[in-house]
Amino acid sequence: MIGTGLEREVTRRSGVALWRQIADQIRQAISSGALGADGRLPPELALSERFGVNRHTVRSAIAALVQEGVLRAEQGRGTFVETRRRLSYPIAARTRFSEGLEGQARDRHSILLSHAVGPASSRVSEALGLPQDAPVLRLETMGEADGRPVSRATSFFDASCFAGFENAFARTGSITAALWEFGVPDYVRRSTLVSARHADSADLADLRLSPGAIVLVTVAINETLGGSPLQFSETRFAADRVELSVSGRA
Repeated sequence: MIGTGLEREVTRRSGVALWRQIADQIRQAISSGALGADGRLPPELALSERFGVNRHTVRSAIAALVQEGVLRAEQGRGTFVETRRRLSYPIAARTRFSEGLEGQARDRHSILLSHAVGPASSRVSEALGLPQDAPVLRLETMGEADGRPVSRATSFFDASCFAGFENAFARTGSITAALWEFGVPDYVRRSTLVSARHADSADLADLRLSPGAIVLVTVAINETLGGSPLQFSETRFAADRVELSVSGRA
């Protein structure tokens, strides 16, 4: 008998594919500890009977979760819950990607996906203290830990002060190191807002997630030690891989 972690019925003609509904339930049940305590997922036949669907639909759900890293399939043995612990990422006065994951992953770095200069939106101009439509540099980056994508970020900087910043970041793989090259030896976090939502198409692709996956979202402003706005960013963390630890310590 399948445990109480899978209690909801799937809803047909809801606009959400049946395999996705099943994947969501399995993912949530594993996260809560209600499913997979012995490390093994129930057989496909048991899951198909539980949800009243064919085995192909269950296989699609399992395949998506294998791709996402929640499950692993072993030929001839079955499907198992991936036991890797979530990384704990600290949100504090000094928040740095590489330092935050120190001791949890051997290789930690960020990759530049794209960059562009354009007019600041009202949200970005307010965060950076710039006139609306002032030119800002937009960086799209991805953070990896031991070769596994864990975060996807969109960051904005004053283009008049940070012309060529994308080159320094691409070379160093670090916002902190790139800022050092631009004469900013240190900076602190002014504010962080945390929320959660379903991953959009770009995050699904770059973070190698399946549809329905949840991302933790931080919207942050970093500032110089003198209090001037420096960076405005929105970072999406794969919720199955990362937990956020909020601290007031510097």
